[in-house]
Amino acid sequence: MTILKTYARLWADDLDGALPLLRDLTGQEPHLRLAFEGVELGAVGDFLVIAGPAGERAKYAHASATVLVDDLDAAEATLEAAGATITTAKTAGPTGRFLYARHAGGAEAEYVEWTPELVRRILG
Repeated sequence: MTILKTYARLWADDLDGALPLLRDLTGQEPHLRLAFEGVELGAVGDFLVIAGPAGERAKYAHASATVLVDDLDAAEATLEAAGATITTAKTAGPTGRFLYARHAGGAEAEYVEWTPELVRRILG
Protein backbone atom coordinates (compact mmCIF):
# COMPACT_ATOMS: atom_id res chain seq x y z
CA MET A 1 0.00 0.00 0.00
CA THR A 2 1.27 3.44 -0.94
CA ILE A 3 0.03 6.84 0.18
CA LEU A 4 -0.46 8.88 -2.99
CA LYS A 5 -1.52 12.20 -1.45
CA THR A 6 -2.64 13.65 1.86
CA TYR A 7 -5.11 16.49 2.18
CA ALA A 8 -5.41 18.91 5.08
CA ARG A 9 -9.11 19.40 5.76
CA LEU A 10 -10.56 22.89 5.90
CA TRP A 11 -14.12 23.65 6.96
CA ALA A 12 -16.18 26.40 5.32
CA ASP A 13 -19.75 27.63 5.12
CA ASP A 14 -19.42 28.31 1.40
CA LEU A 15 -17.12 26.54 -1.06
CA ASP A 16 -17.11 29.38 -3.60
CA GLY A 17 -16.06 31.77 -0.85
CA ALA A 18 -13.23 29.51 0.33
CA LEU A 19 -11.60 28.64 -3.00
CA PRO A 20 -10.18 32.02 -4.15
CA LEU A 21 -7.76 32.31 -1.21
CA LEU A 22 -6.57 28.73 -1.72
CA ARG A 23 -6.01 29.45 -5.42
CA ASP A 24 -3.88 32.45 -4.42
CA LEU A 25 -1.97 30.54 -1.74
CA THR A 26 -1.20 27.50 -3.88
CA GLY A 27 -1.04 29.06 -7.33
CA GLN A 28 -3.26 26.21 -8.51
CA GLU A 29 -6.80 25.76 -9.73
CA PRO A 30 -9.18 23.36 -7.95
CA HIS A 31 -8.64 19.84 -9.26
CA LEU A 32 -11.67 18.24 -7.64
CA ARG A 33 -15.13 19.53 -6.88
CA LEU A 34 -18.26 17.56 -6.06
CA ALA A 35 -21.33 17.33 -3.86
CA PHE A 36 -21.59 14.51 -1.34
CA GLU A 37 -24.38 13.89 1.18
CA GLY A 38 -25.20 17.45 2.15
CA VAL A 39 -21.75 19.01 1.73
CA GLU A 40 -19.62 20.26 -1.14
CA LEU A 41 -16.00 19.21 -1.51
CA GLY A 42 -13.30 21.09 -3.32
CA ALA A 43 -9.60 20.24 -3.53
CA VAL A 44 -6.82 22.73 -4.32
CA GLY A 45 -3.20 21.69 -3.91
CA ASP A 46 -3.03 19.77 -0.64
CA PHE A 47 -6.21 21.29 0.82
CA LEU A 48 -9.63 19.65 0.87
CA VAL A 49 -12.43 22.08 1.67
CA ILE A 50 -15.59 20.60 3.14
CA ALA A 51 -18.32 23.21 2.85
CA GLY A 52 -21.95 23.45 3.80
CA PRO A 53 -24.18 23.90 6.81
CA ALA A 54 -22.45 23.33 10.15
CA GLY A 55 -24.67 20.36 10.97
CA GLU A 56 -23.74 18.59 7.74
CA ARG A 57 -20.02 19.37 8.12
CA ALA A 58 -20.09 18.01 11.66
CA LYS A 59 -20.73 14.51 10.28
CA TYR A 60 -17.15 14.50 8.93
CA ALA A 61 -15.34 16.59 11.56
CA HIS A 62 -14.01 13.58 13.47
CA ALA A 63 -11.29 13.05 10.84
CA SER A 64 -8.35 15.43 10.71
CA ALA A 65 -7.06 14.46 7.26
CA THR A 66 -7.95 12.69 4.04
CA VAL A 67 -5.32 10.17 2.93
CA LEU A 68 -5.37 8.97 -0.66
CA VAL A 69 -4.02 5.41 -1.03
CA ASP A 70 -3.48 3.13 -3.98
CA ASP A 71 -5.05 0.07 -2.29
CA LEU A 72 -7.79 0.55 0.30
CA ASP A 73 -7.91 -3.15 1.23
CA ALA A 74 -4.18 -3.14 2.02
CA ALA A 75 -4.55 0.13 3.95
CA GLU A 76 -7.32 -1.40 6.05
CA ALA A 77 -5.18 -4.45 6.83
CA THR A 78 -2.22 -2.23 7.78
CA LEU A 79 -4.41 -0.03 9.98
CA GLU A 80 -5.98 -2.98 11.78
CA ALA A 81 -2.60 -4.69 12.29
CA ALA A 82 -1.41 -1.48 13.98
CA GLY A 83 -4.38 -1.44 16.36
CA ALA A 84 -6.59 1.05 14.51
CA THR A 85 -10.36 0.80 14.72
CA ILE A 86 -12.35 1.10 11.51
CA THR A 87 -15.08 3.58 12.43
CA THR A 88 -16.73 3.68 8.99
CA ALA A 89 -16.48 0.50 6.94
CA LYS A 90 -15.40 0.59 3.29
CA THR A 91 -18.04 2.48 1.36
CA ALA A 92 -18.43 3.45 -2.28
CA GLY A 93 -18.37 7.18 -2.94
CA PRO A 94 -18.30 9.51 -5.93
CA THR A 95 -14.48 9.33 -6.21
CA GLY A 96 -14.03 5.62 -5.49
CA ARG A 97 -14.02 3.88 -2.10
CA PHE A 98 -13.29 5.19 1.39
CA LEU A 99 -13.19 4.27 5.06
CA TYR A 100 -12.58 6.08 8.33
CA ALA A 101 -10.16 4.76 10.92
CA ARG A 102 -9.22 5.80 14.45
CA HIS A 103 -5.54 5.12 15.02
CA ALA A 104 -4.36 3.47 18.24
CA GLY A 105 -3.24 6.88 19.55
CA GLY A 106 -6.69 8.40 18.96
CA ALA A 107 -6.21 10.35 15.72
CA GLU A 108 -8.82 9.68 13.06
CA ALA A 109 -8.44 9.96 9.29
CA GLU A 110 -10.35 9.19 6.15
CA TYR A 111 -8.62 6.80 3.73
CA VAL A 112 -9.67 6.98 0.08
CA GLU A 113 -8.91 4.88 -2.99
CA TRP A 114 -9.76 6.94 -6.06
CA THR A 115 -11.02 5.49 -9.30
CA PRO A 116 -8.23 4.83 -11.82
CA GLU A 117 -9.58 7.67 -13.99
CA LEU A 118 -9.20 10.20 -11.15
CA VAL A 119 -5.71 8.98 -10.33
CA ARG A 120 -4.65 9.43 -13.96
CA ARG A 121 -6.35 12.83 -14.35
CA ILE A 122 -5.16 14.40 -11.09
CA LEU A 123 -1.94 12.63 -10.19
CA GLY A 124 -0.73 11.75 -13.68
